[in-house]
Amino acid sequence: MKALLPLVMIGALGIAGCANTSPYSGDVYRSGQAETAQSVTYGTITSVRQVQIQAGEQNESILGGLGGAVLGGLLGNQVGGGSGRTIATAAGAIGGSVAGSKVENAANRTNAWEIEIRRDSGDSIVVVQKADRDWQVGQRVRMIGSGANLSVAPY
Repeated sequence: MKALLPLVMIGALGIAGCANTSPYSGDVYRSGQAETAQSVTYGTITSVRQVQIQAGEQNESILGGLGGAVLGGLLGNQVGGGSGRTIATAAGAIGGSVAGSKVENAANRTNAWEIEIRRDSGDSIVVVQKADRDWQVGQRVRMIGSGANLSVAPY
């Protein structure tokens, strides 16, 4: 049992790092956007602010909590004997579940930019996308798509 513990821990940590944050980039198109006409408008960046995107809803997945509970239970089971071991196993499972959920939520966070753009038409919009390039106030940009499917690209 003790020999399996390091393998279980490595596996759980590896899974926590599997969050796919690529869709939040202005350089990545979803499959439904391929081979479809999209509108293009132009504008100038008036404000840039660093923010974070939380992938999915908080606690949407049980993977972190479940993995943490298993690891915590295994670790708690190594402590004491008899009813003390049972209590330690239960406490380890509960603590591990809470910690695992927090680790998963942190792993699913992506650094992003909140980009405020004054369109050439005169109105202003805000677009949030992955911080995979540097944006500057005064920079000319293209906005590709419409509504909920709008990304910002250099002009």
